[in-house]
Amino acid sequence: ERLQKGWTSPVYAFFEPVPNIEYTGSRRAHVFKCMAKGCWQHVHRYLDKGDAKSTSNMVKHVKSCWGEVAYEAAQEAKTAVSARESIINNILKTGSITTSFGRKGKGKVTYSHKQHTKTEAKAEFVRWVAESSRPFKIVQDRGFASLMKTGRPEYYIPSPSTVSRDVKLVFVNVRKRIARMLQTYDGELNFATDAWTSPNHKVFIAVSVHFEYNGEPLAILLDIVEVAKV
Repeated sequence: ERLQKGWTSPVYAFFEPVPNIEYTGSRRAHVFKCMAKGCWQHVHRYLDKGDAKSTSNMVKHVKSCWGEVAYEAAQEAKTAVSARESIINNILKTGSITTSFGRKGKGKVTYSHKQHTKTEAKAEFVRWVAESSRPFKIVQDRGFASLMKTGRPEYYIPSPSTVSRDVKLVFVNVRKRIARMLQTYDGELNFATDAWTSPNHKVFIAVSVHFEYNGEPLAILLDIVEVAKV
């Protein structure tokens, strides 16, 4: 109990609160059991060493077992008690980090402790290239593949043609959904247009619709049309 009072680092939250005490010959060690589901890893810390309070091996295991995101989220919690209550318990219960942590200038972000399934990965790739205007061939970039597969070489990365096909499928389905929404909407729909000339002297007109949905104002871009030369 005396030693436990000093175990305030968030990394302790990933292990059972009370470690076992084991002996190897005359050497005594604290043995910390990882709390991750399906993990039977134990971290030994011998008490006769100068670094008896070191958490380096614990950090190394947490990053490989729980992932960098979970570790960094726990660090944001500042203490082991706070990390266990706000993050670790939620991960063990749902598999996701449900506690949001700040990202300056970008609002709040949450990540899952579980790796994406193939279907989830394909959906994330579609959202990424669409929202960030990325070319489909970016998935073939060597540096991108290195970032995605280092530490998890089995992670699924679709081909450019697959991303292209999925984006088109999502577009068709979203267009149908928006059409049904507008056709069945019980209220006023306000349409607007906006025209501008691009730097290469082409003229475009955008058509959008504005209405209230579930108590919130909603604006949807319906189309962008290039104006034919007269």
